Amino acid sequence: MSAVSGVRLDDGEEITGSSVILATGHSARGVYEMLHRHGAQMARKPLAIGARVEHPQALINDIQLGAFSSHPELEAAAYSVTAKISGRGIYSFCMCPGGQVVPALTKPSEMVVNGMSYSRRHSLFANAALVVSVATDDPCLDQSKGARRVLAFQRSLERKAALLGGGDYVCPVQRLTDFVEKRPPKKRPPPASSYRLGVREASLHDDLLPDPLADALREAATGAFERAMPGFVGDDAILHGVETRTSAPLRVVRDDGCESVSLRNLYPCGEGAGYAGGIVSAAVDGLRVARAVLGGHGSDVGAATGVEDPQDVAAVA
Repeated sequence: MSAVSGVRLDDGEEITGSSVILATGHSARGVYEMLHRHGAQMARKPLAIGARVEHPQALINDIQLGAFSSHPELEAAAYSVTAKISGRGIYSFCMCPGGQVVPALTKPSEMVVNGMSYSRRHSLFANAALVVSVATDDPCLDQSKGARRVLAFQRSLERKAALLGGGDYVCPVQRLTDFVEKRPPKKRPPPASSYRLGVREASLHDDLLPDPLADALREAATGAFERAMPGFVGDDAILHGVETRTSAPLRVVRDDGCESVSLRNLYPCGEGAGYAGGIVSAAVDGLRVARAVLGGHGSDVGAATGVEDPQDVAAVA
């Protein structure tokens, strides 16, 4: 088995050590390529793909709060919707009341969006990802790509979205009513959007999302989502494409001691390594890996973490 003895920085400096903790974010695709070159064993993971929907916050307030929607003591309303269509899970993710749709791309040739909320949640818009589950053996994936088939699928959709936007970080959008009715874009002014770098109407149902994903999202929106939140599907609801990075597409395989099974002394950690699904779970996994590394070197875990009983480490997060 190969072993890791340190890291080389961009400026050429080398830092050696008996253990290397790999704790990148889940969109650090260059790290996956580097690990692949060095023989790290990786496993594919299921993921969820879709678009980010945006509504006027006033509409979400009316739907969720009813007669109390304008009460001065109430914050901007949030929501959560779920459905299951033909074995696929469809759900809202990372709902941002009083928020903004933002670019999350790492290359100009690959368009992907995310969402955020201001601390005061005072934006005129509310947004959330609407995503559809994609299994590792899903027909949408190119099975010839091996473990990296999910990553390849992400990239293909993001490149399509960039082309639909026309470049310069412009985001392709579609009114939710046009999406569910499979209508092409009309010659009219672009819809109002919080996305600040420009939007361009496109046929997300035809030119971006594969039919099985678009059909599942369409059925969930007009069925379970609209029943739970009457008014959810309307001309004021705008889909922004594409949302692909809900979680890491790969898992860097490690053993029970949190060490890579193929590169000795390497400790894959957190969301980028495929062992977490958000901020809190990534922090908990960081504690788990720290315990494994320190325990393997005979260190006092309590002294390193500020916790007297190592069994209590997970509770810190």
